[in-house]
Amino acid sequence: MGLYGKNTKMIGFTCLLFLLFIQFKAQQNPAIKEFSTVVCGNSRFDKYLPLLKNKKVAVITNVTGLVGATSIIDTLLTLKVNIKKIFGPEHGFRADTDAGEKVNSNTDVKTNLPIISLYGSNKKPTKEQLADVDVVLYDIQDIGVRFYTYISTMCYAMEACAENKKEFIVLDRPNPNGFYIDGPVMKDEYKSFLGLHNVPLVYGMTCGEYAQMANSEGWLKNKIKCKLTVITLSNYKRNCSYQLPVRPSPNIPNMEAVLLYPSLGLFEGTILSLGRGTEYPFQVIGHPEYTDTTFSFIPRETPLSKTPKYLNQRCYGLDLRSNSYFRDHPRRINLNWLRLTVKVLNREDFFDKNFNYHAGNSELQTQITSRMTIDEIRKSWQPDTDRFKKIRKKYLLYPDFD
Repeated sequence: MGLYGKNTKMIGFTCLLFLLFIQFKAQQNPAIKEFSTVVCGNSRFDKYLPLLKNKKVAVITNVTGLVGATSIIDTLLTLKVNIKKIFGPEHGFRADTDAGEKVNSNTDVKTNLPIISLYGSNKKPTKEQLADVDVVLYDIQDIGVRFYTYISTMCYAMEACAENKKEFIVLDRPNPNGFYIDGPVMKDEYKSFLGLHNVPLVYGMTCGEYAQMANSEGWLKNKIKCKLTVITLSNYKRNCSYQLPVRPSPNIPNMEAVLLYPSLGLFEGTILSLGRGTEYPFQVIGHPEYTDTTFSFIPRETPLSKTPKYLNQRCYGLDLRSNSYFRDHPRRINLNWLRLTVKVLNREDFFDKNFNYHAGNSELQTQITSRMTIDEIRKSWQPDTDRFKKIRKKYLLYPDFD
């Protein structure tokens, strides 16, 4: 029957994914309490199956790469697509390893396909790894934050495809933090796997839009460009936040963590615990010496957090699970939590070397510990942010939030 035969009819359902509308303060964003639906790129079979016909395919995906409730790998195999291998990002193909933990290449038990890790020493597919494929398919749920490393994995893979004359297809997905732009723009001297390009901490684009921008702006190595196709979303509304069907990584377990991640991710470069080893990572922050003892938690060893910071020690700090940040989202990251904890702990070792790589500059650390107001800090970002917005606008595939 081929690609459009009986198998396609069996699984050619519309992938309905819910969009959770968030209340905003601004008049142009009134509180909306209703659900809408969006069709992800990976469910638009008529748009991309013809591009895979008679092609040898590699797929970059993980546990978030679902068509309905079925893995994109299983879906494409059912459709007789010739998948040669799977590339897995940080946390692995099954998303079962902790942040920064070594991810080994292996074989998928279910499909017997080879899995190649794109983390650690092999962040970019090699010429040898791409030798037996014609096209690379990317299907990963991102959360729209510069230092969330899936976007770096995507760009390295695009670069490798450009260098080796392979096609690259992005199956686009909603950005759950795509309803605003905020944070300092990355400076060149702090580029790393935590941020490859001069974009704000929260950049307000889907992965497909970002791919177009990186490709067309000459941001890939040596300004090389890959043969890129983006399979767009249908019914996507940027001015809302997507309710993720599965956790995008082990320590982002729910919508609260998704929305707090842009603010709390900065604490990765500090002495505070972010709740790894508890049931609510990226929803609390704490330290054994924090003086307000109203709230506390104890990080424990878990399968997804084997050596959490302050293992088995009681940490005191902030419980953000019921914070007004969710009820009335300000469309900006919260710097007050960072300034508060700096002041309370009052320690010279509060920041470590990773903070500037998360912030994207060296100024924010100094600004937080200075007498600058939060508004003054934000104003210092504005010129770079305005320049980015002009670039970004050229590559939007969906109506903007402004």
